[in-house]
Amino acid sequence: MQMREAQECAQCINSSQLWSQYLTPSSTSLNISAFTPPLTNSSNMAFNGKWETESQEGYDEFCKLLGIPDDIIEKGRNYKLITEVTQDGNDFSWTQIYPKNAKVTNKFTIGKESDMETIGGKKFKATVSMEGGKLSVTFPNYHHTSEISGGKLVETSKAGSVVLIRTSKKI
Repeated sequence: MQMREAQECAQCINSSQLWSQYLTPSSTSLNISAFTPPLTNSSNMAFNGKWETESQEGYDEFCKLLGIPDDIIEKGRNYKLITEVTQDGNDFSWTQIYPKNAKVTNKFTIGKESDMETIGGKKFKATVSMEGGKLSVTFPNYHHTSEISGGKLVETSKAGSVVLIRTSKKI
């Protein structure tokens, strides 16, 4: 679920490597212990599709907390991140497309440790869980959830009391 690692609008920058220093996990192995009930019906396939950022709340504060410089925050503020999701039961392919056609694809299975990669090419392990229709994963610097609400992809990243909410529309 790299989906939030580099989600901080990395595409608006001249070089995707510049973002990697701010969005790279500080450890190489993560694991979440959570009960993940099996997906059983087609309504759980709601993540499928191509999504484009529509709005962001808390973007500046979240980026500042991660230590991203003001000029990078400014460039990324209005970037429309594209997220492509393919879901087949508990199996996901989650791709985020950044500037200059840079993209990262992470494949994971709910409840199983998966190899993931950041926009900067850093590899790490994480386990994604799903409860109540929300995908959830914890990274070293923040916790991230993704859900479909009102036909929109809503991604919430929390670091302490700072919250970034990115809402994307299906395209």
